[in-house]
Amino acid sequence: MRVPTHQSSSAVLAQIQRAGARQAQLQLQVSTGQRLRSIDEDPASAGRVIAMQAERARILQFDRNADRAQEISQASFAGLKTLQQVSERAGEIVTLGSGISSPDALRAYAAEVNQLIEQAVQAGNSRLRDDYLFSGTATDTAPFTVTRDPGTGRVTTVAYAGNSDRTTISISETTELPMGASAATNTGIRDFISGLVDLRDALTSVSPSAVASTRPSLEAAENALLSAVSENGAVELRVQASRLQQRARTENLEQLVSRESDADLAETMVRLGQATTAYEASLSSANRILQLSILDYLK
Repeated sequence: MRVPTHQSSSAVLAQIQRAGARQAQLQLQVSTGQRLRSIDEDPASAGRVIAMQAERARILQFDRNADRAQEISQASFAGLKTLQQVSERAGEIVTLGSGISSPDALRAYAAEVNQLIEQAVQAGNSRLRDDYLFSGTATDTAPFTVTRDPGTGRVTTVAYAGNSDRTTISISETTELPMGASAATNTGIRDFISGLVDLRDALTSVSPSAVASTRPSLEAAENALLSAVSENGAVELRVQASRLQQRARTENLEQLVSRESDADLAETMVRLGQATTAYEASLSSANRILQLSILDYLK
């Protein structure tokens, strides 16, 4: 028998290493359940997985945007609903005050309306965290500033200090939703509070006819608030619908990624058995080829 050359020994060892590496790879797939551990194992599948993971990351960002949009929508709704309730009570007082001639009763209603003014100013200056909701994109500026009578402390005028711009939030690749109230709603809130001031002053002056004259502006404000509440509700429905759609996309992508990267356990076990047999056969062959004694050489 010939002593094997260095070249043939290296070839045998390389074959054993390849068989061992294949066995170790399959053992890792069985233990982790993952078919893809690196790009070079299957570049085509790895490329598809990377693309799907990038798409999933975009969807998750849209979902976070939708969370923020829903927060703004719900907080805006709460402020608008408070204003709407104030408007409804003001309408009742207009009706009652237009038919009452008792000075004491009118002044009592005036005191109530004065509290409604304070409540409306507070609702108009609502915040979500540190951002004002009804100031357009000037979220660090209180939208409604008031001037007060030095003697009584009552609000005499109200001004709008925000802007007419509106924030948008992307909730999908093709959809951007306007957030917060529109410029018309914001200035409408100012006009509504001014109408409450007029109503209070008319009640204070003990003039049922003056009280009745405030009705048209207050009714217009109530209609504007109702419209703003409806718009806000429509935006929230769109946010909810988009979130359901994006979550369905996420689930579908997760299934596709799993299909590309997860190992088929039954098939992998069969391949592991084959790889183990091949590795053991390589070891046996190497043992016969390389285990040569000096006596074999002397012969």
